[in-house]
Amino acid sequence: MKNEASSSNSREETSVADCGRRRSTCGYCKSSGRTSISHGLWAHSLTVYDYQDLLDRGWRRSGCFLYKPEMERTCCPSYTIRLKASDFLPSKEQRRVYRRMQRFLDGTLEVRKAMEHADDQNASKHTCSSVNHLVSSSGNESFSCGNKRENKAEEFMYHLSNQIDKVVHPYIESGEFPSGIQFPKAVVKLVSHAKRKLAVEGSEDLLYTSNIAFQIAATLRRTQSAERDDQQSRMSRHSAEETDLSPKSIAKKLAFSLNQLANISGLSIRACNGHINFYSTAKSASSDRDVQIVTLPGESGSGSQSSSAKKSSEHRQGQKTKLEIRLKRSSFDPEEYALYKRYQIKVHNDPPDRVTESSYRRFLVDTPLVFVSPSAGDMVPPCGFGSFHQQYIIDGKLVAVGVVDILPRCLSSKYLFWDPDYAFLSLGKYSALQEIGWVKENQAYCATLQYYYMGYYIHSCNKMRYKAAYYPSELLCPLRYQWVAFHIARPMLDKKKYVVLSDYASLQDGESSQFCNPESLMDLQHDENGLEDSNDVFMGEDEQMIEIESDSSDDELEPETSGLGSGATDDGDVTNVLVGLRGSQLRYKDLQRAFGPTERNYLETQLRSYQRVVGVELSERMVYSLG
Repeated sequence: MKNEASSSNSREETSVADCGRRRSTCGYCKSSGRTSISHGLWAHSLTVYDYQDLLDRGWRRSGCFLYKPEMERTCCPSYTIRLKASDFLPSKEQRRVYRRMQRFLDGTLEVRKAMEHADDQNASKHTCSSVNHLVSSSGNESFSCGNKRENKAEEFMYHLSNQIDKVVHPYIESGEFPSGIQFPKAVVKLVSHAKRKLAVEGSEDLLYTSNIAFQIAATLRRTQSAERDDQQSRMSRHSAEETDLSPKSIAKKLAFSLNQLANISGLSIRACNGHINFYSTAKSASSDRDVQIVTLPGESGSGSQSSSAKKSSEHRQGQKTKLEIRLKRSSFDPEEYALYKRYQIKVHNDPPDRVTESSYRRFLVDTPLVFVSPSAGDMVPPCGFGSFHQQYIIDGKLVAVGVVDILPRCLSSKYLFWDPDYAFLSLGKYSALQEIGWVKENQAYCATLQYYYMGYYIHSCNKMRYKAAYYPSELLCPLRYQWVAFHIARPMLDKKKYVVLSDYASLQDGESSQFCNPESLMDLQHDENGLEDSNDVFMGEDEQMIEIESDSSDDELEPETSGLGSGATDDGDVTNVLVGLRGSQLRYKDLQRAFGPTERNYLETQLRSYQRVVGVELSERMVYSLG
């Protein structure tokens, strides 16, 4: 094992040891039994070309360990997800994240209030840049006072949206709303002055409104429709109204809970025809121009902020800030490790004694990938191919590190860890946008480098659904290894966990077209209400979980005597599998005579299983190490 990225002088070949089937407890559904099932390989060395092909068969890596879920058997099927960078259409939420960073760099973002509204610390994952040292700073002039008021209004609407999300969760827990459904994220909008006049009643002004009740009702209707198709149950078209889950009744419930949650100074909350409206309690001459930011009791204090965060906000307000993005080969850096340890302890609540230097090295530093130098050919980006760490540095301070693999056809996002004091910048989402941009830029150097891989999409795990919010994404079919648009796959995954997605590829322009725009995925923009990571994304958590599992005694290695359904289409001749033994490499057909009947039967069973999960082509190209 190497503690740094493999040198380009290393022998350019892939050598793996088969770990077989592994059973463990699941970090997603938190099952008590060993219900998570995958096939594992230990990579002594791995070319970027072979790893690219493995990704396109559903594999991922954690350090030097490669793993592929057994999709038909595992409790939480994990579908590889990718995005073609040139087709990316950012949503309103993603554009908002980018604008927030620009205001922060300009010195016009009210950092203290942004941190108060980001009370759910959290995020995880990525980043990259086509040059090894990229400096980004703002040269724009300061915003006018009018724009500052708009910033305040935007921050307050974000705050109100969070309050709505908080009151939805108790209805799920109580059973009034069905459990096991991904509900949309609330969005509160400012009511224009013209519409405000039409809506005014008495002495109150309508300032903000949300249509979340309509979105929740639509989600429930889609779920009920899926149940009818799947279970042939008899349900009326008006079942939502009959069960008191129409938009009007939902809006009334949520408005009542918001008023019970706390008294928002200066605002009253009422439901009106399915909308949740926020009114000012008294008109004033300035109500049409100025926006007063109010906070709920217990949320305006500074106790939730660290002293360093308060100093940061006091220092940077009104001052321009410099952001540097540096791309470096994967290697151990004490400053990065210190940031990782702080992040894991504060954001993920890991016990300090679990966040060791050795586990950090195994998880995020060690790599089997053989580095390809930029000078290796005309189709290599300026940074080369291999494993990299992307550093985000604000005014000389390291605030985030993205761990990525740069491969011939993609940038594969692995993990991001960041300074909890900067949670208000949504660094998880911001780094994803940067990485997508990096892929676009580097197509000029490598025409085949077109995709952004986000790891696994797990539809049955709400906190992993955010990945599909990067539109238009595709999921890998677990049987035929074809890519299928997410908006086609989603209705099928709403019905059952394991789906042969390629069976539905013909629906490309058919009945699922209702999902074909980024704003239709608003419910995927944030994690499930009540989870830690409602502020930012969780890139790479799946890799961390497999690392933790591999350290436990809960895993087992067992021979596989039955075929893997997800790879049953590959049934090549194992006599051509490339085998490594005592420093020599031979096709199995040239080596099988060296084994007795019992050993030969056992080994051929293992080779067939190996060939099914990696495919015939890779089994004849990679070295299957026997020691």
